[in-house]
Formats: sequence, structure tokens, C-alpha cells
Amino acid sequence: MTYQPFLPEAGAGSISPRHVVVPLRRVLSECRIVVGEARSIDHAARRAHVRTIAADQTSIDQTSIGPNDSGTPTGSTNNSGSTNSSGSTAAGSAATATDRTDADGANLTLDYDELVLAPGSVSRTLPVPGLADHGIGFKTVEEAIGLRNHVLEQLDIASSTRNPEIRDAALTFVFVGGGYAGVEALGELEDMARHACSYYHNLRPEEQKWILVEATDRILPEVGEEMGKYAVRELRGRRIDVRLETRLESCEDRVAVLSDGSRHPCRTLVWTAGVKPSPVLAATDLPRNERGRLRCRATLQIEGTPNAWAAGDAAAVPDLTNDEPGQECAPNAQHAVRQARLLGDNLVASLRGKPLVDYEHAYAGSVASLGLHKGVARVYGRKLKGYPAWLMHRVYHLSRVPTVNRKMRVLSEWVLSGFFKREIVSLGSLEHPRAEFEIAAGGGPRTEER
Repeated sequence: MTYQPFLPEAGAGSISPRHVVVPLRRVLSECRIVVGEARSIDHAARRAHVRTIAADQTSIDQTSIGPNDSGTPTGSTNNSGSTNSSGSTAAGSAATATDRTDADGANLTLDYDELVLAPGSVSRTLPVPGLADHGIGFKTVEEAIGLRNHVLEQLDIASSTRNPEIRDAALTFVFVGGGYAGVEALGELEDMARHACSYYHNLRPEEQKWILVEATDRILPEVGEEMGKYAVRELRGRRIDVRLETRLESCEDRVAVLSDGSRHPCRTLVWTAGVKPSPVLAATDLPRNERGRLRCRATLQIEGTPNAWAAGDAAAVPDLTNDEPGQECAPNAQHAVRQARLLGDNLVASLRGKPLVDYEHAYAGSVASLGLHKGVARVYGRKLKGYPAWLMHRVYHLSRVPTVNRKMRVLSEWVLSGFFKREIVSLGSLEHPRAEFEIAAGGGPRTEER
């Protein structure tokens, strides 16, 4: 389980990547963990179909021996149910739940009594030419660390070449999307790259070109118009090119073409322009709204569907604190953490025949980091910027990250960072751990586009 608000700091090296994820086997010590992916859910039959990680090993054994590049996500289940990689759980009583597997054990069918779906969201992409080939997402810890390694590698490339075209492209970084993910990732990574330049004899921070592309007329709409304008001024004051009311038209051949007619050869294009519900929802027989989210009651039960529950980004939960009828809770961590706790309480109450409680949470506000010691915030109507906002951002998310173990580890890293300089080590070789062995074995490394 990943605490996504910490991904920008993990990508910039302020937090160790293993500290932004929570080990399910430790936290769910009395549960059965199934590593795999839910392919479909037939709630009418109370049955979930799961493709386990063994399926990928089976296909490898049938072809050739090699590393598992499937990137299969993980999930968890207690001794009476299952969950998929996206967090969707099929739970049933220990006495009645049954598991059925195919001949090679790769596919698992689970019967259940109660279903809990919390699959979260995935990146929402558009049919932009070249995006699938050259774009980088920012939704998982793997993407965050991969992006960090990639940025540091571009500095190495720029430092090692005398070709001005390659150098300029390596030092150009384009981020598409002015929401939390895009702005925070850009702010943290720009800070890191600027600091890293001091260790290169032939690179200057001024040579780097950081571009933020946003289709609307402002960034960070959650913090309000005034704070959004301040964020733009802050970023532009750091020589970051913020382009509002601008869209990415193409990124073929590693050239970002924008709707304002400008062209930017670049080797780094990060796509953070929105999210959509997990695709697993489309493989269920559960009711969804026009945006693909599950229709839910305020009690977090799925509408018109007994024994089915949902929370988080995938759940369209009525916002009872909003004066306008028909409004739904925003898909963010602030609601998801609180909904998860209430869902568990309501599920237990339902099994015990007790009354259920409606989810009702007044929006407390928003905090966003713009890099080390910089941020914006609007909390309970109070507006903060600069260091106070950055400090509030850290305090708030430290209070929300699951488990005391993770809280203490993150806090200790922050304390140590006050005494030591930021780490600029690239671990890009971890993405291809067999490369050296393949060379030693005489086969040569596999060619990877960087």
C-alpha cells in the first residue's frame, strides 16, 4: 500500500522509497495475502476471478528463463476472502469461502459473502501522438524512483556530451498537468536537480529548462485562486516556465509540441494530467456513474447492491457537507483515509445488525509543497505560503501516513536531512539488475532506450 502524497519527496530523495509504502503482510497479520490481480468480479454470483503472480512465472517457464518484468501488483485477503492489486477485496466467512484454481495454479476463483472495493485510480491519458512511447507517469513508487533516476541520468548525459542538441534535450524537463502531482513532483525534482548541478564541473542550474503545461487558467485549484497565483509566481521566480491555457499536442520523436506553437526537444516528459477509476471496475456488474466511479450511499454501501462496499477514488460518495445537492466527495487522500476507517466500522456494524453511520467530513482545506521549504496552503479558511505552508504540509501528511512505524521512519529521515545534504545518487542500474551478468555471460546487455 502506497501513501501517494509522499511520492514527490521520495522521488527527490527526501524520503526513502520503502518508507512511503506499508507492508501488508505486517499490517494485516491475521489475513491471507494473495499476490495477483482481480480480472473480474461477478457480484451476483459472489465470485471474484484473480490472476495470481504464478501466471507470469508459468508463461516464463513455457518460453524462456528470464526476469519477471510483469510489474504485477499486489493485494491482500483475510482467511475468508481476497483482494486484488488495486485494493478490491472479496471477503467471505471462513466456513463458506472456497478457492478454486486452474491446473497450473495461475488463476484463482474466490467465493465471498461481503465485497469491499477500494481500487483507487490510474493515470488518465489522452490520444496524444508519442505519449505512450515517451511519457512517464507519477502514480506509483516505482514511477517516482524511476523518474528520479532518469532525471539524474539526464544530468550525466548532458555533462558527458559535446553535442548541443543532445545536451539541450537532456536538460529540458516537461511536466503536463498543474494539479497536486504535477506541481509537487516538478517542485521537488527541480530542487534536487538544481542542487545536483553543483557537483558537475560543466553544468549550471540556469541551463536547465523546466516547463509546466496546464490546460486551464490556473494551477492547484484546490488551494484557491489567490494561492494558485502565488504558486505560479513562486515557480516562475525559480525560472520554471509555467504555461497556462496550453495543451500538449504531440511528443513524437522526443519533441514536445504545445498548442501555443512552441516546440521543445526533451528527453523527459511527465504526464500528470488527471486520473480515472481503476479499470477493474469495468469488469464488474456493479453500478457506476458517468465518470466510471461506483455509485455509493453515504454509508459507503454500493447503491442497490447488498453486501458490497466501496471507498476512496473509485467511490462516488455523496458529500453531505455541501449545500448544493448531488455533489460528491473529491477523490483525494483526505477523504479516502477517513472513508476507509468508517467503512470498516460500518461493515462490522452491518454484520452485527447495528445501525450504520453516514460519511460526513467537511473539507478541511489543502496543502501543497513547491519544493524544499516552499509551499502553499489553505486550511480552514486560513491562507499560508512559503515555509509555514511547507511545514504544515509535512505535519499534516506525517499525521496521516499509516502505522507508527512509518511515521517514525519518515520523521527520522526529515530530522537527519537537516544535518546532511540532499542525496543525489542515481540507482538506475536497479531497473536492469541482470545487465552486468549478461555482459559477463557473453550475451551482451539488452538494449534499453533512455
